[in-house]
Amino acid sequence: MSLFRSKILPVITIILLFIIWKAPLGLDYFEMIIAMLIVLLSSYIEFKSEFLKQLGFKRSDFTSKNILIIAPALALFLFLVYYFVLLPIVTNITQQPIDFSNFNTLKDNPVLLIISFFFIWISAAFGEEIVWRGYFMKQFVKFFGDGKLSLFINILVLGIIFGSFHAYQGITGQIVTSIIGMILAFIFYKTKYNLWLSVAIHGFFDTIALFLLYFSF
Repeated sequence: MSLFRSKILPVITIILLFIIWKAPLGLDYFEMIIAMLIVLLSSYIEFKSEFLKQLGFKRSDFTSKNILIIAPALALFLFLVYYFVLLPIVTNITQQPIDFSNFNTLKDNPVLLIISFFFIWISAAFGEEIVWRGYFMKQFVKFFGDGKLSLFINILVLGIIFGSFHAYQGITGQIVTSIIGMILAFIFYKTKYNLWLSVAIHGFFDTIALFLLYFSF
């Protein structure tokens, strides 16, 4: 593999993604979808026909047990930890409630609920997992290895940055989301980089949150 494809291209890709995220382009929620498409293209150029496997989409991991049993169970457990443990503790520390005002229009709006359902699976579940776990985390491993120290830095730094992109939820939301991102990263690592499972966990987690916001819990 050429130096450009293996080293220079990933750096250019990551810089381009952060420019898109930080520049005032007005893309809002579509930023992650565009980022996902850029990552897929960059991965294809780097790995050719193996690009999906390199991201973590292995055919052997796409099983009904993983997607329909393990993922929903882990998502529910993670959400319970998020809602009943992390949120109260972090809120008590920051003295600021999490800000869900961006989702106020969702309440008692069935049409928006259906649209949001499809959007979170494309943008959050697939988009965020492909970009943050499948690409950023795997590229970090490629450059620095997956030894204990490297893995710790990988999960910690990317988790903090991941949380910072949820600034619309306030400081409490950023901290809690950082921790959830770190947990998802650890699961990704422990499952031997099974991105199918990570996508499903993220999708079911956000689906639970979506329904709770809809019913104003």
